[in-house]
Amino acid sequence: MAYDKHGVLEMTDVKYDADRPKAQNPIKINDVTFRDGHQSLFATRGRTEDMIPVAEMMDEVGFNAVETWGGASFDAMHRYLAEDPWERLRTLKKYMKKTPFSMLLRGQNVVGYRNYADDVVSAFVQRAIDHGMDIFRCFDALNDYRNFETAAKVIKDNGKHFQGVVCYTLTEPRLGGDVYNMEYYIQKVKELIEFGVDSICIKDMAGLIAPYDIYNMVREIKAITDIPINLHTHFTSGMGDLSIFKAIEAGVDIVDTCVSPYAYRTSHPAVEPIIMSLLGTNRDSGLDIKKVTAIADEMEKYIPKYRHLDNNPKYSIIDINVLLHQTPGGMLSNLVNQLKAMNSLDKLDDVFRLLPKVRKDLGSIPLVTPTSQIVGVQTVNNVLFDEEEGQYAQITKEVKDLCYGLYGKTTREINPEVRKKALKGYERGEEPIDVRPGSILEPELDEVKEKFKDLTADADDEILCALYPVTGKRFLKWKYGLAEVPPEAKPKTMEQVKKEQELIKKALSGELSMAKKGNAREIEVKVDGEVFTVEINDPLQQNNAPQFRPRKKKEAAKELDLSGKLLAPIPGMIVEYKKAVGDKVKPGDTLVVLEAMKMMNNLEASVAGEVKEIKFDSGDSVSKGDLLMVIEPEK
Repeated sequence: MAYDKHGVLEMTDVKYDADRPKAQNPIKINDVTFRDGHQSLFATRGRTEDMIPVAEMMDEVGFNAVETWGGASFDAMHRYLAEDPWERLRTLKKYMKKTPFSMLLRGQNVVGYRNYADDVVSAFVQRAIDHGMDIFRCFDALNDYRNFETAAKVIKDNGKHFQGVVCYTLTEPRLGGDVYNMEYYIQKVKELIEFGVDSICIKDMAGLIAPYDIYNMVREIKAITDIPINLHTHFTSGMGDLSIFKAIEAGVDIVDTCVSPYAYRTSHPAVEPIIMSLLGTNRDSGLDIKKVTAIADEMEKYIPKYRHLDNNPKYSIIDINVLLHQTPGGMLSNLVNQLKAMNSLDKLDDVFRLLPKVRKDLGSIPLVTPTSQIVGVQTVNNVLFDEEEGQYAQITKEVKDLCYGLYGKTTREINPEVRKKALKGYERGEEPIDVRPGSILEPELDEVKEKFKDLTADADDEILCALYPVTGKRFLKWKYGLAEVPPEAKPKTMEQVKKEQELIKKALSGELSMAKKGNAREIEVKVDGEVFTVEINDPLQQNNAPQFRPRKKKEAAKELDLSGKLLAPIPGMIVEYKKAVGDKVKPGDTLVVLEAMKMMNNLEASVAGEVKEIKFDSGDSVSKGDLLMVIEPEK
């Protein structure tokens, strides 16, 4: 690169149109609006119908790639939106024929929260390719690249682009210390080079990377390889733009951004300022700002559909505390939602205090899906259920799997006492493994095909059920008209949004009568035949935005005598019952598997006796305190 005497990038004659002279070394820009943008800001609830109006426009911009799929989108679509994830990929490909598609693949985790058998991984990757995927950004939550092997073979055999990822995480406010330092990351890059990746992504999921740290890292990487380097960072801490610019100065090849309506906060830096800031330099992107702003204008029309999903009560668009508690935005929102559901939001400071300790106990692992959920949920469990610190009274199935080695090799050794407790009575054995996790997992697809043969129509359906047996089955019933799609899974129209906004204005102006209830004023209103409770928090509370929720059909069970009655200790979804009516049980037997924050919790019997009654079905959502099962105790 060439600089003038002031250290500024060398400039050409500045022109604003798309025909300006091509830069010497143009920065390539990926757009991640269609996946990570709405995942970061709106809980991955962006619908395909709101992507179609701008899809052709996005295809004309000249992005290096557009991220359209993967990450949490596969789960959120079938679970919450009643959309077929495969259909989104096919649909967008019809509108976007020029720009390569990219996806985020969680290695052996695929798009789920555990390591799946090799046959599931291979089948998923092949179907993604068949439907039009071009670039696979493949990461492993532990940076254990043995978990790439199965996916990489299919990608390479099909001639597609395999991008290997180094997950960036810290235990200090800045790069350094004895865990995550420059030596660690350069070693991981060397492992990816040896693996044979087509490009390397530094994936900073929490917005932790500082400008000069990424500058030095890119320089060191460039000294050992010519493989293209891609920086993926979030804006959470407010350093995203700065870090992207220092990375560009250091010679990074590709950066990730969002179109402005889906940028900033826990999302990514916006593309528009980057285009204009580099205009006329030797790293000019060459992208046409007018085409991008036209896309932003169109996207703004649909933002009101999703504003209710923004759960951040702060006015600030940054959270510098992320450098202290190291919690990615998605993980933070999960923690807050779980504590709210438990009426324990006042325990959030305790969670932040204990989280580093739990993380250290579990091997100082990176905090990215699914390890962020594993650490986060276990920390919440410790805060809520431990009588003394470090007791680990309620250990999730995923922590047990981690301690056994089913996720791979942790950065540091797991606390031996925690591992021993987690593996006591563990179904696979009490001695941990050190081999590639996928190598010990039995094939799964044949069993899935047989189990769901009356519901699945093709390989895509079968893979969905292999990844998500409970919610996948529920979705296929919706898809094929065997069950009605619930109102909360149906798309919201702009007309509904306008009615809700009008109602909010009337409520805030005092035009509607309200009753005081606790710290809030509540009213019941009817919109197109659906009854809502409108809750307007007291102005003295932190967040006084009205919230809409459908009136509950049934209330949670009241406090009950626990002798023989199993109550839900936390809100979640019933995955399966391990005992049926008439079965004998003894203390310690697993009765129910309850999913909370996408982690599995085994609920155990506290008495010996016989199962007399089961109150819910697999796939049902339950609240804290709901009665799940009745056991008649032995006399």
